[in-house]
Amino acid sequence: MSLAVAFQMDPMDVVDIDGDSSFALALEAESRGHSLYHYGPGELSYVEGRVTATARPLTVRRVKGDHFTLGGRRTIDLAADMDVVMLRQDPPFDMGYITTTHLLERIHPGTLVVNDPAAVRNAPEKLFVTDFAAFMPPTLITSDKALIAEFRREYGDIILKPLYGNGGAGVIHLTAGDDNLSSLLEMFDELYREPIIVQRYLAEVRAGDKRIILIDGVAAGAINRVPAAGEARANMHVGATPLKIALSKCDREICEAIGPELKKRGMIFVGIDVIGDFITEINVTSPTGIQEISRFDGVDLAGQIWDAIEGRL
Repeated sequence: MSLAVAFQMDPMDVVDIDGDSSFALALEAESRGHSLYHYGPGELSYVEGRVTATARPLTVRRVKGDHFTLGGRRTIDLAADMDVVMLRQDPPFDMGYITTTHLLERIHPGTLVVNDPAAVRNAPEKLFVTDFAAFMPPTLITSDKALIAEFRREYGDIILKPLYGNGGAGVIHLTAGDDNLSSLLEMFDELYREPIIVQRYLAEVRAGDKRIILIDGVAAGAINRVPAAGEARANMHVGATPLKIALSKCDREICEAIGPELKKRGMIFVGIDVIGDFITEINVTSPTGIQEISRFDGVDLAGQIWDAIEGRL
């Protein structure tokens, strides 16, 4: 089948063609004969009952420095003109992001939105994981400084995170002997209006933080992201090294527990983060990792994702 596919994503000129999952998905879609369009979240509109985008035709190629061509701007009706919308802009998961999910919900599933926009809106990465609390490390979500201090007294080393952050931004490891907790909480109060998430520090992160990709609810592969020296965060944005790794028995148990719920919610492409035996996040907005896994394991995850999309249609 030949499909019209719109990518709602960040600008093409900032894409890393060797690591960006959206680029890999666009490349695979084009290889299948699909017609591609690109627009940013700020170009999405509601016009007298129609959801439209000011979009540009897109072609892609794996050539560094010359990886895309965009045609002239045109207004497309996402319900009438598109078969698929790929919801792929990066967080922050703020009111702007939430607004795009409300607008895209008005065209889904007549035009298939990946992932389901209502499900994305209801599944912030660090909150959705609480649906599977049996697999989480000890966790506190609060604005109450006394509760945070009590949690720290109980667990010693802790991790503080902004509830709606991404890419490791604002993630802080606080050791049991560190006397900066009060100052850090004051800083969080100034920067964020939401509660913060506090978790027991998992020393296993030094051996790596696994990113596991699930496609239509089924585990498809994993990479291990090993933090840089002197760094507690295992995000590749901040210098973590991706390494080949196989799924453990515990990883498979976690995926088998959450997979059916992901599939039921229309979450075709999901990335979960696992440290040791614990799941810490479920990434549904714009998960990454498929290029690294495909290279390490000799598989085609972009092709598998498109097989799942076409299967839904």
